[in-house]
Amino acid sequence: MSGTQVYKVYIRATPQRIWDAITSPEWNGRYGYRGTTEMELRPGGAVAGRSNPGMIAAGAPEIGVDGEILEVDPPHRLVQTFRMLMDPGTAAEGFTRLTYEIKEGKDGVCALTVVHELAGAPNLGRLMGGEFEEMGAGGGWAWVLSDLKSLLETGSAFGD
Repeated sequence: MSGTQVYKVYIRATPQRIWDAITSPEWNGRYGYRGTTEMELRPGGAVAGRSNPGMIAAGAPEIGVDGEILEVDPPHRLVQTFRMLMDPGTAAEGFTRLTYEIKEGKDGVCALTVVHELAGAPNLGRLMGGEFEEMGAGGGWAWVLSDLKSLLETGSAFGD
């Protein structure tokens, strides 16, 4: 599951709510792996994804993902680099490129497309593709985006 992974989900929410859910620690710590991500929303700005308390208790580093903002066009497009620091194997693969695109549709539904360019990062590709879900590593992007959709549409994420 390396190469480029593309995920698209339709969410009944405004582009601004989806943008905030991705970029705001008050929102992004409430779904997926439940670690907050802080972003300096400007080209060259830092991205720091914190591990959740359970991950830290299991030996994960405090910062599980780092990166740099490449493009910002709120609330429509965000491009960043992405490096997983959870283990030496994924950290050694270096930075990948991650793009979020939010397109307003009709009837209050928006399309969120996530493109993760994973060339040279086969371990991260398998993880983000959900290959290790049964081993307790989560379901990758499909799981994170499904949880985001649930949170925005119902007010509850999977673990609530």
